[in-house]
Amino acid sequence: MAPPKVVLTPKTQASLYYAKARQFAESAAAAARDGSRNDSAVLCAVHAGISAADAVSVALGGRRSADPDHQRAVQLLEQVAGGASSIKQHADQLRALIRQKNRVEYEDKLASAADARDAVARCDRLVSWARDELVRARLLTD
Repeated sequence: MAPPKVVLTPKTQASLYYAKARQFAESAAAAARDGSRNDSAVLCAVHAGISAADAVSVALGGRRSADPDHQRAVQLLEQVAGGASSIKQHADQLRALIRQKNRVEYEDKLASAADARDAVARCDRLVSWARDELVRARLLTD
């Protein structure tokens, strides 16, 4: 498989992608609380997870995915982490979110409240992890 398409990005921009992740996560949580916007909650949660992965990829490797296949963002995250075992859990969470995105966008059924809650919980974990990584890299203050 060819390597993911990437954009070289200054590490100082990692906080920008983290800010996007937070915005999407907040929108996902609000949509899930509403109870009638479960599809929106899932999709915002997915984008929060992708932005969180972009933040970490930029912080650790100075690049982010520019590939239209969102699974490639997961691959890039694993690449820049150099096989760190802590990344696997987060990469798996992002993979699960992306699977939910595909189901919500392309299947002929609506997301359930349980789907929305699950997606929000996953994205919250990813956004928190991205924050911790950026603080550790001194790209974000505590």
